[in-house]
Amino acid sequence: MATGHTDPQRRERILAATLDLVSDEGVAGVSHRKIATRAQVPLGSMTYHFTGIDDLLRQAFTRFADHIVAVFEHHLGGASGPEEAREAVTGLVHALSEGPRRDLVLAQELYTLAARHPEYRRLTAQWMRRSRRLLEQHFDADTARQLDALIEGLTLHRALDDSPPDRALTRRAVTRITTPTA
Repeated sequence: MATGHTDPQRRERILAATLDLVSDEGVAGVSHRKIATRAQVPLGSMTYHFTGIDDLLRQAFTRFADHIVAVFEHHLGGASGPEEAREAVTGLVHALSEGPRRDLVLAQELYTLAARHPEYRRLTAQWMRRSRRLLEQHFDADTARQLDALIEGLTLHRALDDSPPDRALTRRAVTRITTPTA
C-alpha cells in the first residue's frame, strides 16, 4: 500500500468511506477499523489524517454539507425573478427527496448529532446559513428562513411517504410561503 505522501487521495477516500459507513450503519457503527477497511487504507492512516473519530466525523459531515449546498446552488443559481426561483425551489425539493437515499440518511444522522452535540449544531447552523443566503438571492430573509424549513420538511416527507405528493402540491406550498401578503 502506498504511503500517505505518495497517496494524495487517501484523506478523501477516508472521508468518503466515513460517509458511506454512516449511511449504511449509522454513526453508532463507525470505527477507525471499519473506515480504514472501506477506504482500503492502513489503520494508521486514520490518526495520521485525523485527530480522532470526532474530528473525522466533523470533517466528513462538513464535506456532506458542502455537497448539499452545491445542490442548492445548482438549482437556484440560474433562477431570475420570483417565478423562476419558485420553480427552482420546487425542483430542489424533488431532487433532494428523489435523489440518493444516502443523502437523506446522512442528513438525518447529522441532525441527530446536532441535537446532542454543540460542535455539530455549529456545523448545521453554518449549513443552514449558507442555504438561506442562496435563498436570499431571491427572497427576503424571513421568507428564506421559512422556505429553508419547508425544503427540509417536504424533502423528508416526500422521501418517506409511500405515495409522495406531486410537484403541483410542492409548487403550491412554495408559492404560498413566497407570495407576499397584503
